[in-house]
Amino acid sequence: MKSPLTTLCYIEKDGAYLMLHRVKKQNDINKDKWIGVGGHFEAGESPEECLLREVKEETGLTLNSFRFCGIVTFVSQEDGKEDFCEYMCLYTSSDFSGELIDCDEGTLEWVKKDNLKNLNFWEGDYIFLDLMEKKVPFFSLKLVYKNGTLIESKVG
Repeated sequence: MKSPLTTLCYIEKDGAYLMLHRVKKQNDINKDKWIGVGGHFEAGESPEECLLREVKEETGLTLNSFRFCGIVTFVSQEDGKEDFCEYMCLYTSSDFSGELIDCDEGTLEWVKKDNLKNLNFWEGDYIFLDLMEKKVPFFSLKLVYKNGTLIESKVG
């Protein structure tokens, strides 16, 4: 079973975020969505170790520094299934080195921040992207989805 603890990073360069269009994995909850890069913790990893490993695996880039923006609690409720909860450590970085590689989970693309609203996102992602853009100090955000639709959001 995968850990309910994850990281997600929005890597920034020249007014754009490096976005991952999730189109390659089978049975992917994020299928066809655009997201940052990251993933599930492995046993014994700290959030920072998970962040650095996932960014390197998915992009080929090495983060030289990063900012821990907040914690996002996702609750997923689906008819006929047990509720699922995931806790995501959210980061940004504009200090990185290396060359982009092909990602086995989807297509990586630099997307201007002004164009993000044209992409297929989870509805709650717009909330934390806005908090990040406003440089809100460390925040906690709870997002509750029912059958894939956002029904509650609360900033703590």
